[in-house]
Amino acid sequence: MAMIRPEVQAALWRWREVALGAAVLALGLWLMRLGGYLLLPLGAVVGLGGVALAVLAWRRLRFVAAGEAPGVVQVDEGQVSYMGPQVGGFVSLRDLVELRLISIRGRRLWRLKQADGQALLIPVEAAGAEALFDAFSSLPGLSSAGLVAALAPSPGTGSRAVLAGGENRVVWRKAGRGAMTAPD
Repeated sequence: MAMIRPEVQAALWRWREVALGAAVLALGLWLMRLGGYLLLPLGAVVGLGGVALAVLAWRRLRFVAAGEAPGVVQVDEGQVSYMGPQVGGFVSLRDLVELRLISIRGRRLWRLKQADGQALLIPVEAAGAEALFDAFSSLPGLSSAGLVAALAPSPGTGSRAVLAGGENRVVWRKAGRGAMTAPD
């Protein structure tokens, strides 16, 4: 018999990284309170590390979408794989040239396009999609704040509802992938 209700346990599990960051911050503040030439700067460094950990955990928490979609996402050594009930595939982050957030029939999808033109569609709510946060954050020029902003509600609506017209937003594009023109 469980002492904690399953929904409370799930909520605590989701917030565990933020709580760890807060605990590290509290440790840093405690060390700073002890004072001295050694503990004051050490506490400041530990406290700043706790703040950084908590902010990153908060962004990662906001990246995870509520809901369920078919399929499983895995990220292993720079390769993103998606196995769905009907479609799936693999994309190497090294070969990725464009990352888009699109919506098809009311479902939001990440569109990962490779240099050879092939694209992999991954539902935002797929199981294991939270691993995409760290994978996408490693792309050059894309920050974790940019990823969270891409999933944020559209300005003026205040909701995450997808409009009937759909959504098609470029989140990241590899540098140097512009249009080529022929010389005169």
